[in-house]
Amino acid sequence: MPVLYDEKNKIFNVYTKNFSLVFGIFADKLPILIHCGKRIKNTYNIHKMLDYKLKGGMAFAARNKEFNNEISLETVSALYPTYGNTDVRMPAISIMHNNGTMCSNFYYKSHKITDGKENLEILPSVYCEEGDNVQTLTLTLYDEPSALTLTLSYSAFYDYDIITQNVKLENAGERVKIDRIMSAAVDLPDKDFDFVHLYGNWARERQIQRTPLFNGGMTVDSKRGSSSAHHNPFFALARKNTDEFLGEVFGFSLLYSGNFTAGVEVDSIDNTRAFIGINPFNFGWTLEKGESFIAPEGVMCYSCEGFSKMSDNFQKIARQRICRGKYRDIERPVLLNNWEATYFNFNEEKLIDIAKKAKAAGVELFVLDDGWFGKRDDDKTSLGDWFVDKAKLPNGIDGLAKKINDMGLKFGLWFEPEAISPVSELYKKHPDWCLHIKGRVQNESRNEYLLDLSRDEVCDYIIEFMSDILSSANIEYIKWDMNRNMTDIGNEVLESGRQCEIAHRYMLGLYRVLDTLNKKFPNVLFEGCSGGGGRFDLGMLQYFPQIWTSDDSDAVERLYIQHGTSMLYPTSAMGAHVSAVPNHQVQRTTPIDMRGHVAMCGQFGYELDLNKLSDEEFETVKEQIKLYKKISHITHKGTMYRLLSPFEGNYTAWEFLSEDKDEIVLMIANIIKRGGRVAATRVLLKGLDENANYTVENTGEVYGGDFLMNIGFTRKPKKDFESELLIIKKVK
Repeated sequence: MPVLYDEKNKIFNVYTKNFSLVFGIFADKLPILIHCGKRIKNTYNIHKMLDYKLKGGMAFAARNKEFNNEISLETVSALYPTYGNTDVRMPAISIMHNNGTMCSNFYYKSHKITDGKENLEILPSVYCEEGDNVQTLTLTLYDEPSALTLTLSYSAFYDYDIITQNVKLENAGERVKIDRIMSAAVDLPDKDFDFVHLYGNWARERQIQRTPLFNGGMTVDSKRGSSSAHHNPFFALARKNTDEFLGEVFGFSLLYSGNFTAGVEVDSIDNTRAFIGINPFNFGWTLEKGESFIAPEGVMCYSCEGFSKMSDNFQKIARQRICRGKYRDIERPVLLNNWEATYFNFNEEKLIDIAKKAKAAGVELFVLDDGWFGKRDDDKTSLGDWFVDKAKLPNGIDGLAKKINDMGLKFGLWFEPEAISPVSELYKKHPDWCLHIKGRVQNESRNEYLLDLSRDEVCDYIIEFMSDILSSANIEYIKWDMNRNMTDIGNEVLESGRQCEIAHRYMLGLYRVLDTLNKKFPNVLFEGCSGGGGRFDLGMLQYFPQIWTSDDSDAVERLYIQHGTSMLYPTSAMGAHVSAVPNHQVQRTTPIDMRGHVAMCGQFGYELDLNKLSDEEFETVKEQIKLYKKISHITHKGTMYRLLSPFEGNYTAWEFLSEDKDEIVLMIANIIKRGGRVAATRVLLKGLDENANYTVENTGEVYGGDFLMNIGFTRKPKKDFESELLIIKKVK
């Protein structure tokens, strides 16, 4: 069972196949972290290590009088560090009490060990299903002077090599205000790590950056109201020698789509404290007597087999135990989106013409993007006016959907439900429904404001109009967009002391809306989008089994974007389309083969007018769709190996190994041809049976598994933007 308890010595071991979180209760009161890392199979005599640490404090450090001055929390690792005692490092939690002070000491009260895991009440969370090897340790801590109860829940997903952490604070005393509350926090006993995170911006999301730790603080965050394209709610701590397949790495992520902070603090004696949670900037949460607060769920992963194993653990639990609903496991339709084909300039006839060609190519789902509602002829108006523009669509959405369905295609529709245009009927009627600060000029972004989803009536309005439209026609797909940062964060509903709660209340409102619509329309495939990949996080995956990875669909840029995204997100979640050339974002022209090969390593689709392709290109599209349908069970459900990185060289190589390990899809792409005598690049496969033989279906060549893993394929670029997609099968 994944949780062990040594009652005599009060030692807990929360473990998975390869990962242990071991802590003890010192003096029957204080939870102290002993070990976070490689699996410890038993805890015999580990309490002696705890005693040694506690009695070996440094002379200058302030001692805890409650423990006979034997220890200092500055030199040992509290399981969940608090502020105001002898630990003067970054706390996991800090609370302002009614008397204005901020000291808290949460001591052991009780614990329980249960099979399985409970879902969070109001937030997305990792779930378990019958038969999963999962146990949860619930640790109840108490701060007596304030009558605050802190509940820490650790769930060990044994087969996924993942430990989740939940934090709940309950108030039975006077009013308090939460200043900071992290979802996961652990101490590591040295600083011999590199900090790895995913940064970027619009059309350049999730680029990989690796930086050595130094004494002091290192954080990434979002203050934009969403998890953002600029920093993803994830980071890893990797040993200096760690690469894709060798070395030790710790991964931390968050099931949350709003403002976050994630980082480390290295103290003067080289201990490293890692943390992730809601960004404390512009955050504060008041708890009255009898109220409670639940933090977003933290997710921790440990790998002693490099980044690849860490990514595999994150990807599998995201795909199988965060995504949910009908579309979690089934093959999803190949779609064509009209946006880059028409932008706002379309009518029913033009859409039908594009859809007919899409059907002829083998496309399964036609998606009508922005411009179908209100007076939406550009991006300056009508968000919030979700009624059909009859000048463009005289037969309405239901009429268009029927015509699309009659062709044998599914029909989908674009929305931006969280936004409101200042030029709209909705704004005239409810100007107070957007986020705003009374007495200040409102800031527009993309000619729009954000609706205030911290208010129940606004959330109810979104649920109502979305339900009405989804019930009015056979709509089987929704693209849910959100295109701006959160600004002017205020409203005239909450009291002044609670204005810092709005950004988090917005996320709670959004999750309620998405949860309601998912349950009400279980047959609709919801895809997330936020100016491209600006809200690509584990929290969103609970409601959107696929997310538009980036507005930049250029094949070269997508090598970087999809490679970085795969650090923790599954390919089944990555919306990836073939678009026209020159590319609309970067004006680069790449071959249709490369565009197809890269897009097939995600959720495949098209974003162009197929009528504008040559006959040869159109035949290529038809073959691409057939190939994708043949391999998607491997690329989406198999194990991904990042063999060559675009961040490190001219070649990118991704291998996908099927669940039964009998089939391989290998995508290889180079960016430019280099002159002179350039060394050949070798592509070495992973995860094969070294004693078996494998056939390359494309060529009929047969290789041994040991050959493919140790000698591999040799490649030299003959021209710019070459790519190939090989299907390799085990000979039985």
